[in-house]
Amino acid sequence: MLSETLNSLFERDLNKVIEELNLYQSESNIWKVEGNISNSAGNLALHLIGNLKTYIGKEIGNFDYVRNRDLEFADKNVPRAKIVADLNDTVVIIKNSLKSVSDEELKKDYPLLVLGEKTSTEYFLVHLATHLNYHLGQINYHRRLVEK
Repeated sequence: MLSETLNSLFERDLNKVIEELNLYQSESNIWKVEGNISNSAGNLALHLIGNLKTYIGKEIGNFDYVRNRDLEFADKNVPRAKIVADLNDTVVIIKNSLKSVSDEELKKDYPLLVLGEKTSTEYFLVHLATHLNYHLGQINYHRRLVEK
C-alpha cells in the first residue's frame, strides 16, 4: 500500500534531517547564512515541521496544529534539542495520520488547494515527500559549506 511506503520514506528522511542537525559541530552554525544562502538549516527544519504537521497531521490526521509559516523562516537560535524533539513528534504524527489511509482515500482530492490546482491526496503526499527530500539535501549541503 502506498501509504505504508510513504510513511516509511517520511520517517527515513526526517530521521536523516535529525542526523544532519546532529552532525553540526557548532550548534550556532545551524543558523548561519552567508553569501547567496538565504535559509539556514534551522529554518529549513522548522519549515519542514510546519509543512508536514499542517498538510499531513492537520489535514489528514486531524491533529490540532496552527501553522505560522513566516516564523518558520524568521525564527532564529531555536535550540537543536527542541528542533529534534519537534522532528521526532512530526514522525509520530505522520505515522498516526497515514496508518489508516486506504488506497481509495489516496485517489480522492486532497482537501486543500495548495499547488494552484486540485490534486489527489496521493499526488500531494508524493509531492510532500519530494519536498522533504529537497530540503534534506539543502541541509546536508549547508552543513558541509558552513563547517569547512
